[in-house]
Amino acid sequence: MTVRRSAAALATTAVLLGAAAPVAVAAPSPSPSAELPPGLYGTTDPTYDGVWRQSLAFLAQKIEYVTPSTRAVDWLVGQQCDSGAFTSYRDASEPCDASTVMDTNATAAAVQALVELNQHRDAANNGADWLKSVQNEDGGWGYNPGSPSDANSTGVVIGALARAGVPINELTTADGSTPYTALQALAIPCGEKDGGAFAYQPGKKGELVANLDSSAAAVLGLLGRGMAIGNANAVKDPVCTKGDDLSPEQSAQNGASFLADTLEKSPYLEQPPMPGAEDSAPQPDFGNTADAVVALSASGHKDKAEASVSWLAKNSKTWAQQGGPAATAQLIFAAHATGADARSFGGVDLVKQLNATGPAPAATATPAPTRTGTQPTSGTSSDDSGLGLWWLIGIGLLVGTGIGFLLSMRRKKQQP
Repeated sequence: MTVRRSAAALATTAVLLGAAAPVAVAAPSPSPSAELPPGLYGTTDPTYDGVWRQSLAFLAQKIEYVTPSTRAVDWLVGQQCDSGAFTSYRDASEPCDASTVMDTNATAAAVQALVELNQHRDAANNGADWLKSVQNEDGGWGYNPGSPSDANSTGVVIGALARAGVPINELTTADGSTPYTALQALAIPCGEKDGGAFAYQPGKKGELVANLDSSAAAVLGLLGRGMAIGNANAVKDPVCTKGDDLSPEQSAQNGASFLADTLEKSPYLEQPPMPGAEDSAPQPDFGNTADAVVALSASGHKDKAEASVSWLAKNSKTWAQQGGPAATAQLIFAAHATGADARSFGGVDLVKQLNATGPAPAATATPAPTRTGTQPTSGTSSDDSGLGLWWLIGIGLLVGTGIGFLLSMRRKKQQP
Protein backbone atom coordinates (compact mmCIF):
# COMPACT_ATOMS: atom_id res chain seq x y z
CA MET A 1 0.00 0.00 0.00
CA THR A 2 1.53 3.29 -0.99
CA VAL A 3 -0.86 5.48 0.89
CA ARG A 4 -1.81 5.41 4.51
CA ARG A 5 -5.55 5.72 4.32
CA SER A 6 -6.40 3.16 1.70
CA ALA A 7 -8.82 1.42 3.98
CA ALA A 8 -10.79 0.42 0.97
CA ALA A 9 -7.91 -1.80 -0.06
CA LEU A 10 -7.87 -3.42 3.35
CA ALA A 11 -11.56 -4.05 3.10
CA THR A 12 -11.10 -5.66 -0.30
CA THR A 13 -8.27 -7.81 1.02
CA ALA A 14 -10.41 -8.93 3.92
CA VAL A 15 -13.20 -9.98 1.58
CA LEU A 16 -10.87 -11.84 -0.74
CA LEU A 17 -9.26 -13.73 2.11
CA GLY A 18 -12.46 -14.35 3.99
CA ALA A 19 -10.87 -12.71 6.99
CA ALA A 20 -12.41 -10.38 9.50
CA ALA A 21 -11.98 -6.74 8.54
CA PRO A 22 -10.08 -4.46 10.93
CA VAL A 23 -12.00 -2.17 13.21
CA ALA A 24 -11.53 0.83 10.93
CA VAL A 25 -13.21 -1.02 8.08
CA ALA A 26 -15.80 -3.06 9.95
CA ALA A 27 -18.42 -0.31 10.02
CA PRO A 28 -17.58 2.25 7.33
CA SER A 29 -19.28 5.56 6.87
CA PRO A 30 -22.22 5.55 4.44
CA SER A 31 -21.24 5.14 0.81
CA PRO A 32 -21.52 8.40 -1.11
CA SER A 33 -23.85 8.91 -3.99
CA ALA A 34 -22.57 8.57 -7.52
CA GLU A 35 -22.18 12.34 -7.72
CA LEU A 36 -19.37 13.60 -5.52
CA PRO A 37 -20.22 16.47 -3.16
CA PRO A 38 -19.19 19.95 -4.29
CA GLY A 39 -16.09 21.20 -2.55
CA LEU A 40 -14.43 17.79 -2.24
CA TYR A 41 -10.93 17.19 -3.58
CA GLY A 42 -10.38 14.13 -5.75
CA THR A 43 -12.64 12.09 -8.01
CA THR A 44 -12.61 8.69 -6.32
CA ASP A 45 -15.03 7.29 -3.76
CA PRO A 46 -14.37 9.28 -0.55
CA THR A 47 -15.92 6.72 1.82
CA TYR A 48 -12.61 5.80 3.39
CA ASP A 49 -10.47 8.88 2.87
CA GLY A 50 -12.59 11.95 2.09
CA VAL A 51 -11.69 13.96 5.17
CA TRP A 52 -8.10 12.74 5.10
CA ARG A 53 -7.35 13.73 1.52
CA GLN A 54 -9.14 17.06 1.89
CA SER A 55 -7.08 17.90 4.96
CA LEU A 56 -3.78 16.91 3.37
CA ALA A 57 -4.61 18.99 0.33
CA PHE A 58 -5.13 22.05 2.53
CA LEU A 59 -1.86 21.46 4.41
CA ALA A 60 0.10 21.16 1.17
CA GLN A 61 -1.55 24.24 -0.29
CA LYS A 62 -0.83 26.26 2.84
CA ILE A 63 2.91 25.69 2.73
CA GLU A 64 2.91 26.58 -0.98
CA TYR A 65 1.04 29.88 -0.60
CA VAL A 66 -2.32 28.71 -1.90
CA THR A 67 -5.58 29.78 -0.24
CA PRO A 68 -8.18 27.05 -0.72
CA SER A 69 -11.72 27.75 -1.82
CA THR A 70 -14.25 28.72 0.84
CA ARG A 71 -16.51 26.02 -0.56
CA ALA A 72 -13.80 23.41 -0.01
CA VAL A 73 -13.14 24.51 3.56
CA ASP A 74 -16.86 24.59 4.31
CA TRP A 75 -17.15 21.03 3.05
CA LEU A 76 -14.51 19.88 5.53
CA VAL A 77 -16.09 21.71 8.45
CA GLY A 78 -19.46 20.26 7.49
CA GLN A 79 -18.07 16.76 7.98
CA GLN A 80 -17.55 17.33 11.70
CA CYS A 81 -19.92 15.80 14.23
CA ASP A 82 -21.25 17.81 17.17
CA SER A 83 -18.87 15.89 19.45
CA GLY A 84 -15.92 17.40 17.59
CA ALA A 85 -14.99 14.12 15.91
CA PHE A 86 -14.73 13.46 12.18
CA THR A 87 -15.50 10.25 10.37
CA SER A 88 -13.56 9.14 7.32
CA TYR A 89 -16.51 10.48 5.32
CA ARG A 90 -20.21 10.89 5.99
CA ASP A 91 -23.42 12.18 4.47
CA ALA A 92 -23.54 15.54 6.25
CA SER A 93 -27.29 15.77 5.72
CA GLU A 94 -27.70 13.05 8.36
CA PRO A 95 -26.70 13.76 11.99
CA CYS A 96 -24.03 11.71 13.70
CA ASP A 97 -25.38 9.10 16.11
CA ALA A 98 -24.25 6.09 18.12
CA SER A 99 -23.68 4.09 14.93
CA THR A 100 -21.34 6.68 13.40
CA VAL A 101 -17.76 5.36 13.22
CA MET A 102 -15.41 8.06 14.44
CA ASP A 103 -11.89 8.23 12.99
CA THR A 104 -9.01 9.60 15.07
CA ASN A 105 -6.75 9.94 12.03
CA ALA A 106 -9.29 11.89 10.01
CA THR A 107 -10.05 14.06 13.04
CA ALA A 108 -6.37 14.79 13.66
CA ALA A 109 -5.77 15.66 10.01
CA ALA A 110 -8.78 17.98 9.93
CA VAL A 111 -7.78 19.67 13.18
CA GLN A 112 -4.29 20.33 11.88
CA ALA A 113 -5.58 21.63 8.55
CA LEU A 114 -8.01 24.06 10.17
CA VAL A 115 -5.33 25.30 12.58
CA GLU A 116 -2.88 25.93 9.75
CA LEU A 117 -5.50 27.70 7.66
CA ASN A 118 -6.38 29.84 10.68
CA GLN A 119 -10.04 29.32 9.87
CA HIS A 120 -12.85 27.87 11.99
CA ARG A 121 -10.65 27.68 15.06
CA ASP A 122 -13.67 26.76 17.17
CA ALA A 123 -14.11 23.63 15.07
CA ALA A 124 -10.41 22.82 15.41
CA ASN A 125 -10.56 23.25 19.18
CA ASN A 126 -13.66 21.09 19.35
CA GLY A 127 -11.86 18.37 17.41
CA ALA A 128 -8.82 18.62 19.66
CA ASP A 129 -11.01 18.29 22.75
CA TRP A 130 -12.60 15.16 21.32
CA LEU A 131 -9.19 13.63 20.60
CA LYS A 132 -8.13 14.28 24.18
CA SER A 133 -11.32 12.65 25.43
CA VAL A 134 -10.63 9.35 23.63
CA GLN A 135 -7.00 8.94 24.68
CA ASN A 136 -6.26 5.35 25.70
CA GLU A 137 -4.99 4.42 29.15
CA ASP A 138 -1.53 3.71 27.74
CA GLY A 139 -1.36 7.31 26.56
CA GLY A 140 -1.89 6.67 22.87
CA TRP A 141 -4.66 6.44 20.31
CA GLY A 142 -6.04 3.75 18.03
CA TYR A 143 -7.58 4.24 14.61
CA ASN A 144 -11.04 4.36 16.14
CA PRO A 145 -11.81 5.40 19.73
CA GLY A 146 -11.39 2.43 22.03
CA SER A 147 -9.22 0.41 19.66
CA PRO A 148 -5.67 -0.46 20.78
CA SER A 149 -3.07 2.26 20.40
CA ASP A 150 -0.90 2.15 17.30
CA ALA A 151 2.13 4.20 16.31
CA ASN A 152 0.56 5.76 13.22
CA SER A 153 -2.57 7.03 14.92
CA THR A 154 -0.70 8.21 17.99
CA GLY A 155 1.86 10.04 15.90
CA VAL A 156 -0.67 11.94 13.78
CA VAL A 157 -2.81 12.85 16.80
CA ILE A 158 0.22 14.22 18.67
CA GLY A 159 1.14 16.35 15.66
CA ALA A 160 -2.36 17.78 15.43
CA LEU A 161 -2.69 18.50 19.14
CA ALA A 162 0.75 20.09 19.26
CA ARG A 163 -0.15 22.38 16.39
CA ALA A 164 -3.38 23.24 18.20
CA GLY A 165 -1.31 24.40 21.19
CA VAL A 166 -1.99 21.44 23.48
CA PRO A 167 0.96 20.62 25.81
CA ILE A 168 1.55 16.94 25.01
CA ASN A 169 3.34 16.17 28.28
CA GLU A 170 0.25 17.27 30.17
CA LEU A 171 -1.94 14.64 28.51
CA THR A 172 -1.38 12.11 31.28
CA THR A 173 -3.55 9.11 32.08
CA ALA A 174 -4.35 7.67 35.50
CA ASP A 175 -1.02 5.82 35.71
CA GLY A 176 0.99 8.80 34.46
CA SER A 177 1.34 7.64 30.86
CA THR A 178 1.64 10.26 28.13
CA PRO A 179 1.37 10.00 24.33
CA TYR A 180 5.16 9.78 24.27
CA THR A 181 4.99 6.80 26.62
CA ALA A 182 2.73 4.97 24.17
CA LEU A 183 5.09 5.56 21.26
CA GLN A 184 8.22 4.63 23.19
CA ALA A 185 6.59 1.34 24.19
CA LEU A 186 6.59 0.44 20.49
CA ALA A 187 10.30 1.19 19.95
CA ILE A 188 12.75 -1.60 19.21
CA PRO A 189 15.83 -1.08 21.41
CA CYS A 190 19.08 -0.08 19.77
CA GLY A 191 21.49 -2.98 19.48
CA GLU A 192 18.75 -5.42 18.53
CA LYS A 193 17.72 -6.37 15.01
CA ASP A 194 16.12 -3.27 13.41
CA GLY A 195 17.10 -1.29 16.48
CA GLY A 196 15.59 2.19 16.60
CA ALA A 197 12.57 1.22 14.50
CA PHE A 198 8.97 1.30 15.72
CA ALA A 199 6.29 -1.32 15.44
CA TYR A 200 2.73 -0.53 14.41
CA GLN A 201 1.41 -2.47 17.41
CA PRO A 202 2.80 -5.32 19.52
CA GLY A 203 2.29 -8.78 18.08
CA LYS A 204 0.15 -11.44 19.73
CA LYS A 205 3.01 -12.41 22.00
CA GLY A 206 4.11 -8.84 22.62
CA GLU A 207 6.82 -8.95 19.97
CA LEU A 208 7.76 -5.79 18.13
CA VAL A 209 8.21 -5.98 14.38
CA ALA A 210 9.80 -3.02 12.60
CA ASN A 211 7.34 -1.08 10.46
CA LEU A 212 8.73 1.61 8.18
CA ASP A 213 5.56 3.65 7.98
CA SER A 214 5.07 3.51 11.74
CA SER A 215 8.69 4.50 12.29
CA ALA A 216 8.24 7.67 10.25
CA ALA A 217 4.99 8.51 12.04
CA ALA A 218 6.54 7.89 15.45
CA VAL A 219 9.52 10.13 14.71
CA LEU A 220 7.23 13.04 13.89
CA GLY A 221 5.04 12.33 16.90
CA LEU A 222 7.92 12.17 19.35
CA LEU A 223 9.18 15.46 17.96
CA GLY A 224 5.71 16.98 18.33
CA ARG A 225 5.58 17.75 14.62
CA GLY A 226 2.71 17.65 12.19
CA MET A 227 2.70 16.27 8.68
CA ALA A 228 3.83 19.34 6.76
CA ILE A 229 7.06 20.46 8.38
CA GLY A 230 9.18 23.35 7.25
CA ASN A 231 12.48 23.20 5.42
CA ALA A 232 14.76 21.92 8.19
CA ASN A 233 18.19 23.56 8.03
CA ALA A 234 20.02 21.83 10.89
CA VAL A 235 21.91 18.70 9.88
CA LYS A 236 23.39 16.21 12.31
CA ASP A 237 24.56 12.63 12.21
CA PRO A 238 21.92 10.06 13.13
CA VAL A 239 22.62 8.18 16.34
CA CYS A 240 20.86 5.21 17.95
CA THR A 241 21.05 5.61 21.73
CA LYS A 242 20.72 2.61 24.02
CA GLY A 243 18.93 2.80 27.34
CA ASP A 244 15.62 2.34 29.12
CA ASP A 245 15.01 5.93 30.14
CA LEU A 246 15.25 7.83 26.87
CA SER A 247 13.72 11.21 26.20
CA PRO A 248 11.17 11.56 23.40
CA GLU A 249 13.86 13.36 21.37
CA GLN A 250 16.29 10.46 21.80
CA SER A 251 13.66 7.92 20.79
CA ALA A 252 12.84 10.05 17.73
CA GLN A 253 16.49 10.17 16.78
CA ASN A 254 16.69 6.39 17.14
CA GLY A 255 13.82 6.05 14.69
CA ALA A 256 15.51 8.49 12.32
CA SER A 257 18.71 6.46 12.55
CA PHE A 258 16.82 3.34 11.49
CA LEU A 259 15.22 5.16 8.55
CA ALA A 260 18.56 6.64 7.49
CA ASP A 261 20.20 3.21 7.55
CA THR A 262 17.36 1.74 5.52
CA LEU A 263 17.42 4.44 2.85
CA GLU A 264 21.20 4.24 2.62
CA LYS A 265 20.76 0.75 1.15
CA SER A 266 18.13 1.88 -1.33
CA PRO A 267 16.72 5.34 -2.08
CA TYR A 268 13.17 4.03 -1.83
CA LEU A 269 11.23 1.84 0.56
CA GLU A 270 9.40 -1.25 -0.62
CA GLN A 271 5.87 -2.45 -0.08
CA PRO A 272 5.55 -5.74 1.78
CA PRO A 273 3.92 -8.45 -0.33
CA MET A 274 0.16 -8.74 -0.15
CA PRO A 275 -1.15 -11.89 1.58
CA GLY A 276 -0.98 -14.78 -0.86
CA ALA A 277 1.54 -12.99 -3.07
CA GLU A 278 4.70 -13.53 -1.05
CA ASP A 279 6.62 -14.67 -4.14
CA SER A 280 5.90 -11.51 -6.13
CA ALA A 281 8.65 -8.98 -6.76
CA PRO A 282 8.79 -6.14 -4.21
CA GLN A 283 7.28 -2.88 -5.40
CA PRO A 284 8.40 0.65 -4.51
CA ASP A 285 6.39 2.31 -1.77
CA PHE A 286 6.18 5.96 -2.83
CA GLY A 287 4.03 7.11 0.07
CA ASN A 288 6.20 5.60 2.79
CA THR A 289 9.33 6.89 1.08
CA ALA A 290 7.89 10.41 1.09
CA ASP A 291 6.97 10.06 4.76
CA ALA A 292 10.46 8.86 5.63
CA VAL A 293 11.92 11.90 3.86
CA VAL A 294 9.77 14.21 5.99
CA ALA A 295 10.70 12.37 9.20
CA LEU A 296 14.41 12.51 8.42
CA SER A 297 14.24 16.20 7.61
CA ALA A 298 12.27 16.97 10.77
CA SER A 299 14.88 15.22 12.89
CA GLY A 300 17.81 17.07 11.34
CA HIS A 301 18.93 14.55 8.73
CA LYS A 302 17.90 16.21 5.51
CA ASP A 303 21.14 15.15 3.89
CA LYS A 304 20.21 11.50 4.42
CA ALA A 305 17.00 12.08 2.45
CA GLU A 306 18.49 13.73 -0.63
CA ALA A 307 18.82 10.55 -2.68
CA SER A 308 15.23 9.60 -1.85
CA VAL A 309 13.89 12.99 -2.90
CA SER A 310 15.75 12.71 -6.19
CA TRP A 311 14.32 9.23 -6.70
CA LEU A 312 10.79 10.45 -5.95
CA ALA A 313 11.19 13.31 -8.40
CA LYS A 314 12.19 10.89 -11.16
CA ASN A 315 9.73 8.08 -10.48
CA SER A 316 6.59 9.25 -8.69
CA LYS A 317 4.71 11.09 -11.43
CA THR A 318 2.32 8.27 -12.32
CA TRP A 319 1.77 7.31 -8.69
CA ALA A 320 0.82 10.85 -7.71
CA GLN A 321 -1.58 11.22 -10.64
CA GLN A 322 -3.31 7.97 -9.82
CA GLY A 323 -3.23 8.53 -6.07
CA GLY A 324 -4.97 11.89 -6.27
CA PRO A 325 -4.77 14.79 -3.82
CA ALA A 326 -3.36 12.91 -0.82
CA ALA A 327 -0.52 11.38 -2.85
CA THR A 328 0.34 14.71 -4.45
CA ALA A 329 0.26 16.35 -1.02
CA GLN A 330 2.71 13.79 0.34
CA LEU A 331 5.17 14.64 -2.41
CA ILE A 332 4.76 18.34 -1.68
CA PHE A 333 5.51 17.66 1.99
CA ALA A 334 8.69 15.79 1.01
CA ALA A 335 9.80 18.48 -1.45
CA HIS A 336 9.13 21.28 1.00
CA ALA A 337 10.91 19.56 3.88
CA THR A 338 14.10 19.22 1.87
CA GLY A 339 14.05 22.55 0.06
CA ALA A 340 13.14 21.07 -3.32
CA ASP A 341 10.84 22.99 -5.65
CA ALA A 342 7.34 21.49 -5.56
CA ARG A 343 6.45 23.54 -8.63
CA SER A 344 9.12 21.76 -10.65
CA PHE A 345 9.45 18.32 -9.14
CA GLY A 346 10.79 15.96 -11.74
CA GLY A 347 9.28 18.26 -14.37
CA VAL A 348 5.87 18.29 -12.65
CA ASP A 349 4.20 21.28 -11.00
CA LEU A 350 2.82 19.46 -7.98
CA VAL A 351 1.04 22.55 -6.70
CA LYS A 352 -0.83 23.03 -9.97
CA GLN A 353 -1.61 19.31 -10.05
CA LEU A 354 -3.02 19.43 -6.53
CA ASN A 355 -5.07 22.57 -7.17
CA ALA A 356 -6.66 20.90 -10.19
CA THR A 357 -8.10 18.09 -8.04
CA GLY A 358 -10.53 20.42 -6.24
CA PRO A 359 -12.38 23.71 -6.48
CA ALA A 360 -10.32 26.57 -7.89
CA PRO A 361 -8.32 28.18 -5.06
CA ALA A 362 -9.44 31.51 -3.67
CA ALA A 363 -5.94 32.87 -4.21
CA THR A 364 -2.44 31.73 -5.11
CA ALA A 365 0.99 33.27 -4.74
CA THR A 366 4.42 32.26 -5.93
CA PRO A 367 7.19 31.87 -3.35
CA ALA A 368 10.38 33.83 -3.78
CA PRO A 369 13.08 31.86 -5.61
CA THR A 370 15.23 31.69 -2.49
CA ARG A 371 12.23 30.49 -0.46
CA THR A 372 13.62 32.41 2.49
CA GLY A 373 12.78 35.81 3.79
CA THR A 374 11.16 37.77 0.96
CA GLN A 375 7.42 37.95 0.50
CA PRO A 376 5.57 35.87 -2.07
CA THR A 377 4.49 37.73 -5.16
CA SER A 378 0.90 38.82 -5.53
CA GLY A 379 -1.48 36.06 -6.47
CA THR A 380 -4.55 35.55 -8.54
CA SER A 381 -8.10 35.16 -7.32
CA SER A 382 -10.76 32.75 -8.42
CA ASP A 383 -14.48 32.71 -7.94
CA ASP A 384 -14.54 32.65 -4.13
CA SER A 385 -12.02 34.54 -2.08
CA GLY A 386 -13.59 34.11 1.34
CA LEU A 387 -10.36 32.97 3.03
CA GLY A 388 -8.46 35.89 1.59
CA LEU A 389 -4.78 36.29 0.97
CA TRP A 390 -3.98 38.09 4.21
CA TRP A 391 -2.49 35.08 5.94
CA LEU A 392 -0.05 34.75 3.06
CA ILE A 393 1.49 38.17 3.57
CA GLY A 394 4.57 38.18 5.73
CA ILE A 395 4.56 34.45 6.32
CA GLY A 396 7.69 32.43 5.69
CA LEU A 397 7.42 28.79 4.89
CA LEU A 398 5.48 26.86 7.48
CA VAL A 399 7.59 25.27 10.19
CA GLY A 400 6.08 22.75 12.41
CA THR A 401 3.66 20.29 11.16
CA GLY A 402 4.38 17.23 9.84
CA ILE A 403 0.61 12.61 7.99
CA GLY A 404 -0.29 8.01 4.43
CA PHE A 405 -3.01 8.29 2.74
CA LEU A 406 -3.91 4.64 4.39
CA LEU A 407 -4.17 3.03 3.97
CA SER A 408 -4.08 6.10 1.61
CA MET A 409 -1.26 8.04 4.61
CA ARG A 410 -0.98 7.50 7.87
CA ARG A 411 -1.32 3.10 6.28
CA LYS A 412 -1.96 0.54 8.67
CA LYS A 413 0.02 -2.38 7.59
CA GLN A 414 2.54 -4.46 9.45
CA GLN A 415 5.75 -4.04 7.47
CA PRO A 416 8.67 -6.26 8.42
